[in-house]
Order: sequence, then C-alpha cells, then structure tokens
Amino acid sequence: MTRDSALLVQQGGSRVMARQLAHEIKNPLGGLRGAAQLLERELPSAELKEYTRVIIGEADRLCALVDSLLGPARAVVRAPVNVHELIDHVFRLARAEAPSGVAIERDYDPSLPAIRLDRDLIVQAMLNLARNAVQAVGERGQLMLRSRALMNATIGIERHRVVASLQFEDNGPGVPPELGETIFYPLVTARAGGTGLGLAVAQDIATRHGGIIEFDSRPGRTVFSLLLPMENGHEQAA
Repeated sequence: MTRDSALLVQQGGSRVMARQLAHEIKNPLGGLRGAAQLLERELPSAELKEYTRVIIGEADRLCALVDSLLGPARAVVRAPVNVHELIDHVFRLARAEAPSGVAIERDYDPSLPAIRLDRDLIVQAMLNLARNAVQAVGERGQLMLRSRALMNATIGIERHRVVASLQFEDNGPGVPPELGETIFYPLVTARAGGTGLGLAVAQDIATRHGGIIEFDSRPGRTVFSLLLPMENGHEQAA
C-alpha cells in the first residue's frame, strides 16, 4: 500500500509538472508560429517563404511533443475486452520491431475473464512497456509477456477481489538505482536519445483505469506489471 500510494502521488505530481511544462512551452510556441505566418505573407519570394514554413512545421512538431507529455487527451471508453487478444496484438508488433536476437514469449493465465477496458489506450500502455523492454535488452535478450490473476490485491487504498496482472519481464541490465524513485516522471530516462515519455504515458493510462504500473528490477531480471482491477471487485482497504 505504501509503495502504491507513493506511485500514485508520483503520478499526480507528474501530471502537474507536465501541465505546467506544457503551458510554459506552448505559449511562446504559439507566438512563434503566428509571427512566422505573418512574416510569410510579407515575404516577396517563394524561396524565402520556405524558411517560414520550416519554422511553422517545427513549431507544430514541438506542440505535438508537448501534447504527448500530457498523455492521451480523450476520455476512457470502456468495453468488454479479452486481454489475451490485446497481448497477442502487442506481441506481434513487438516481435516485428525487435532485433532478430531478441526472443519474445507468452505465458497466459486462461482463467482471466473479459475486462471492461479502453482497448486502444491499454494497447498503447502495453506497447510502451514492451518497447521499453526490447530496448533494454539490446540486440540479444529475452522478453516474456505474462498474464496472471491476483486475488485480494490492493491498489493504492482500494482492495480488489481480483486484479489482472499483465507482466513484461526482460533479462536486461535493469533500472538504474538512481532512477528508481522517478522512473515514471516524464523526461526521465536512462536511454541515450530517449524522451522519457513512454512510462509516464503508460502510468497515466493505468491510473485512468483505476489501476497502476509497478516494477521490480535487478540486473538480469526486470518486471513491469500493469495491474488492472476487475469490475465491481474492490473495497476500501483498512
């Protein structure tokens, strides 16, 4: 409960930080884009207008990046979903993207029933976790996609009768200890060239479903677990 509460507080802080960052960045970007549009109308030649179009295009690209900091903007639309169909979909995408030396396997708990989820959002969250794992192992390694049912599990202060645990286990080097407390913040990453947005977005999707993403990591074994409560199966924990 203490660990989950800390993760939920971290997610709340992450959202506040992302909103503040988005506000501070998008305001000057809007002014920059508007000025470039006005300048383009006054320029006499098509060659010079190419430069203003570059400015406008880059401003739009940065605005899209800032929007991704805030996570998916649309409302959660729930429908009964077979989570193993979603894992199969993520499995196929991850296998197509992974280097040939990375082995990806599946291990399912057939007792899991259909869950009311937003299919597209959960696929996005799982794909972010799978891609992180593939990137962590590099050119050679293993990734296991696993499903389990947890009985009487607690997420935050909510006790749930049954929770679906969708696990992504890799044999990479693990999460650096110095990032353990901040790994779900946006822009926090140990990978060169990474944006640090994948885990932040995945955690946001999980919490919007009443769930959470936890992780356990050491060199040679890292497991990120997406915990999703079953419908009507919780009570407030003492």
